[in-house]
This record gives sequence, structure tokens and C-alpha cells, in this order.
Amino acid sequence: MLHTFLANNREALISRCRIKVAHRPTRDASVQQLENGVPLFLGQLINTLRIEQSDRPADSVVVSGSAGGNAGRSEIGEAAAQHGHELLRLGYTVDQVVHDYGDLCQAITDLAHERDASFSIDEFRTLNRCLDNAIADAVTEFSYQRDFNLATEFAREEGERIGSFAHELRNFLHTANLAFAAAKAGNLPLFGATGAVLERSLAGLGKLIDHSIEDARIPAGDSAKWTLFSLSDFINETKHAANLAAQLRGCGFVVTSVDPHLAVSGNRDLLYSALGNLLQNAFKFTRPNTEVTLNAYAVADKILIEVKDYGGGLPAGKAEAMFLPFTQFGTDKSGLGLGLSIARRSVELNDGILSVRDIPGVGCVFTITLARHALMKK
Repeated sequence: MLHTFLANNREALISRCRIKVAHRPTRDASVQQLENGVPLFLGQLINTLRIEQSDRPADSVVVSGSAGGNAGRSEIGEAAAQHGHELLRLGYTVDQVVHDYGDLCQAITDLAHERDASFSIDEFRTLNRCLDNAIADAVTEFSYQRDFNLATEFAREEGERIGSFAHELRNFLHTANLAFAAAKAGNLPLFGATGAVLERSLAGLGKLIDHSIEDARIPAGDSAKWTLFSLSDFINETKHAANLAAQLRGCGFVVTSVDPHLAVSGNRDLLYSALGNLLQNAFKFTRPNTEVTLNAYAVADKILIEVKDYGGGLPAGKAEAMFLPFTQFGTDKSGLGLGLSIARRSVELNDGILSVRDIPGVGCVFTITLARHALMKK
């Protein structure tokens, strides 16, 4: 009988299946596979065949399900669904799910031929029914979980995209309000430095809205062109807006001199956004009566832009976690926790690196690293 043959050769069949798995590219037998895959299915198959040889053969559907793919719970179906779920979690494809059960079928056929074992037609029908139901349930669960994961990831990315847009929108609006309040309080003309900050903020709002419209029309790809621009001018442009934020926070703001011949090649708007987010983060967390320092200089073939604060340092082991979306560690939860995530993404889109160095008990230094370029001397 087939169930006796399977029971007597259970370990040999499992071993053959493991060998087949090991020979497939990028696939190893996992703990989950050993628990919910071939070994468990083989035991359920043996149990089904035994029941069908008893005086209550109809009870086998509880273990293996009925023929024809009719809906209904069964032990094989539940185990196969778990197996499909685990393979998806491990990063495998749907064809690899099917292969696992095909391996067992092939192993049974090969071993039966080698041992010259013969089985009845009804037993082979039961074997095929169990395999068919197991494959169907494993593939169904695999597909469901894959679609669920894709939908979840899409929702997460959409939430992050909307959050990033709102965050940047608020940044520009906040700077514009600061400039307007300063101009109003001091009765300042709009053609001066404060007026320039207001103008750049309004222009930034316009570009942000324009880019969001472009993204809606063209879902993928960044059409913005890179330009070569002066590092000194870029830092000075940032300086005026940052001075207003420093005054609001009641802290000092120090900007070191920049070599006028240094240049950066990239998307100026994205880099302006990145540096602006770093400065806002520094002003937000630096301690009262301290200062934030902005330093830009060249080392070998790199340009480094550093923002140093006196916020007391970072939580132990949390340096990289700070760059995750919607992550906040301080007591001030007024933001969305997207500033550093946006800054890193903006820098990386310019082939740069954004890193952080902790100074325990003092503060931290965020560094933008970009390729070094030079302006033509006039």
C-alpha cells in the first residue's frame, strides 16, 4: 500500500526533496520549509491514505480536502497556506512554491521505480488530489500575501510622499512668514535681504506645487536638470533664511567663510531643501543660549557641508534610525518626523551622502558630502 511505502521511506523522500531544493538557484531549505513544507505534507498524505483504507474513507477530506478545488478547510490546506506565506516572506517566487510539491511527487515516483513498488489507481488519485489541493492553497495564500504586501507598501510610500510634500510646504511657508514678520516689524523694504528671503520662499512654494503636478502626470523620474553653482553663493542664500529662524529660536547662528572658487554640481532646489531641513532640525533641538554652526569646505575631491548643533547628543545606537521616515526622538513632536528622511533622499539624488556624527553630551554634526567642482576664475 502507498501509505506503508511512504511511511517506511519517509526520511529518504524528505532527503531527496532537500537535495532538489539545494540544487535550485538562490534557494536553501529553511526552518520554515522543514516545518510547514514537504515533511508536514508527507505526514498528512500518509494519514489521508490510511483513512481511505479504513471503514470511514470519507473522513479523509478533513485532512486533505475534497477533489475539484471545492472550498473548505483542511489540514493540508492550512499547512500549505502557511508554507506559501513563509516562502513569500523569505523572498521566493510563486514557481518555487509549486516546485516544492513537485519535488515530492518526483521523489515518490523515482523511489517507487527503484524499489519496484506498485500502487493502485485510487491511491495515485489520492496522491494527485492532495498535491493539487496543497499547491492550490499554497499559491493562493502566496498570491494573497504578495498582493497585500504590495498594497501596504504602496500605501506607506503614498503616505510618505504626501507627508514629504506637506513638510516641505510648511518649511517654505514658515520661512515666508518669518521674513514677512521681520519686514513688517522693522518696516523693511522688500528689495533687501529680508525681501529676498520672502521672494525665494514664495518661489519655492511655486516650484513645489509645480513639481507635485509634474509627479501626478509623470509618476516616475526626476526631470530636474543639474547645474553647476557656486558653493559660497549657495551658503549665503541659505544663511539669510536661517538667520531669521535662529532669531525666532533665540540661539546664535555662525557661518564660516567659504572658498569662492568651490562649486557644486546638482539639483540646487533639492540641496537647498536638504540643507534647510538640517538647519531647521538643528534650531529645533539646540539648547538655549547656544549656537548652530554652518561650515562648508573642501577635502581632497569632496565638498563637505556641516551643520553642528548643541542639542546634547543622540540616543545611544539611534544615529541611523533618525533618518527613517516619521521618526522622532526629542520631546518636541511638532513636526512629522520627515525632515531628516527628506534631507537624506535629496542628498542621495545628487549622488551625495548625508551622515551624522554624535558628540555625546554636546550635540551632533550632520555632514553632506558631495563631489568637488570649481568655478572658472574670471
